[in-house]
Amino acid sequence: MLYLIGLGLGDAKDVTVRGLEVIRSCSRVYLEAYTSILTVGKEALEDFYGRELILADRETVEQEADDILRDAAVSDVAFLVVGDPFGATTHSDLVLRAAKAGIQHRVIHNASILSAVGCCGLQTFG
Repeated sequence: MLYLIGLGLGDAKDVTVRGLEVIRSCSRVYLEAYTSILTVGKEALEDFYGRELILADRETVEQEADDILRDAAVSDVAFLVVGDPFGATTHSDLVLRAAKAGIQHRVIHNASILSAVGCCGLQTFG
């Protein structure tokens, strides 16, 4: 199973409880490291999650997606994204590649900049 997990906008503790449970149970955990910047570093996430994280830069996600998906049909792999998982088209592409390979996927959403806009008094709907 491939899990796409949103980390929220602030620090390591902004992950959902369900997201944290999945992170701790996966065989491999990738941290997307090019579309957004979390206010804490990789080490803070690793300390809180109790897991080693594999950094996934743009090249890794776009050109080495097969490595991310490797064994995801028989073991759980997590792909962590700052904000909400579908903030970038490459994340959608990863899901499409998983589906084409017959790999199930699940998305664990979290807050994103679109939902946080309310902090400044604006609304995203009319």
